[in-house]
Amino acid sequence: MNKLITNRNLTIINFGIVFYFILIYFINFYKIDFVLIGVFRELLTIPFLLAQIVFLIIGIIFLIKNQKDFLTLVSVLALTICTFITIGSFF
Repeated sequence: MNKLITNRNLTIINFGIVFYFILIYFINFYKIDFVLIGVFRELLTIPFLLAQIVFLIIGIIFLIKNQKDFLTLVSVLALTICTFITIGSFF
């Protein structure tokens, strides 16, 4: 498991999740309404929401145990902010 979670992999995954939720925000902000985009949004939102929480926990544990690379730290921080905004939008 430790070989799969490296600085590079964790950073790419974290920024990918953050980019997905930013993309969803811009789709809603500009009121883009295509059927295919709606289908993918509905299919991917719950898995990305769960992945967001899981990779936030993995990222925090990774930063505590391993060396603190700046880009990994920024990606975990961006994921933390995105998680608070995403979960906060439910309430």
